[in-house]
Amino acid sequence: MTIQFIDLAAQYQHLKTKIDARIKTVLDHGKYIMGPEVQELESELASYVGVKHAITCANGTDALTLAMMVLDIKPGDAVFCPTFTFFATAEVIAYEGATPVFVDSDEATFNICPIDLEKRIQATIAEGKLTPKAIIAVDLFGLPANYPEIQKIADKYNLKLVEDAAQGFGGSIDGKRAGSFGDIATTSFFPAKPLGCYGDGGAVFTNNDEYAELLKSYRVHGKGKDKYDNVRIGMNSRLDTIQAAILLEKLAEFPTELINRNKAADNYEKTLSGKYQTPQVPTGYVSSWAQYTLVSTNRDVDMAEYKEQGVPTMIYYGTCMHEQTAFSQLGYQTGNFPVAEGLAQSVFSLPMHGYI
Repeated sequence: MTIQFIDLAAQYQHLKTKIDARIKTVLDHGKYIMGPEVQELESELASYVGVKHAITCANGTDALTLAMMVLDIKPGDAVFCPTFTFFATAEVIAYEGATPVFVDSDEATFNICPIDLEKRIQATIAEGKLTPKAIIAVDLFGLPANYPEIQKIADKYNLKLVEDAAQGFGGSIDGKRAGSFGDIATTSFFPAKPLGCYGDGGAVFTNNDEYAELLKSYRVHGKGKDKYDNVRIGMNSRLDTIQAAILLEKLAEFPTELINRNKAADNYEKTLSGKYQTPQVPTGYVSSWAQYTLVSTNRDVDMAEYKEQGVPTMIYYGTCMHEQTAFSQLGYQTGNFPVAEGLAQSVFSLPMHGYI
């Protein structure tokens, strides 16, 4: 038997009739850009997450970029983000000319550490070279970050808070869903994400009416009331109607898939907790299990053993942000982020999806 790391084929076979019908409807009406399914999806996403506004866009990186634009992140600003995450989280900060200030991980959850976050903010203020402006927290591997504590820190230092929920969509804290934390939240619909389409896609969530209007303008070249009256410099970042149609059927099935992911995670925990450091979900939290990630003292050997048994494994993420060549000019050294660096050298992920 071939085991799939993420089984998109099984999901498609389960939803084939509904997805095919949705795609055919788009092909029949021919409104491929910003068609009616896009507005329908935005309404359904906002309802699911529990926010006033969901604005779709072309991909998850654009979603973060749009958030940076709305918050007026610019050169001279400091934006705090985890060092143990995917490159896009820090990339969008640098793209706006601002400086990413990296933060160590929490050892138990792998997410951004609130204690280290406050230390980095205080150090940045004391140095006086950058203006602290915002925090980007990541819902790593499906588990929402510690937003109750992070929001307190954001309020204390008058910083905007962005939730990068690309991996966390479907997760929650005390019933409050991922995508509803902070000033703005973003997600990705990359196919491997908990809620993914059949290409690229993304969305931005907010309860702020002014931010929502800016987002709708920025994603279409900064347009005003008329598409030939561009009132600001924006970008071209729209979700294709066909992808929206696919996501509508996937979103309808998503609650069931989320239950199945959590059942699979429970089975992993029962089987593996004696052998590895397994991922811990704090009381009141729900993970969407974008990945099921173990900490191993002998990663290469363990991964080789799984491979021999026909079980695929993956490493997320083998190099921290502060160790990436693109950020070498920031002057960080190995040893600056001991928890994150340790995770990068020891974690690996097992197959996880809603049809496992």
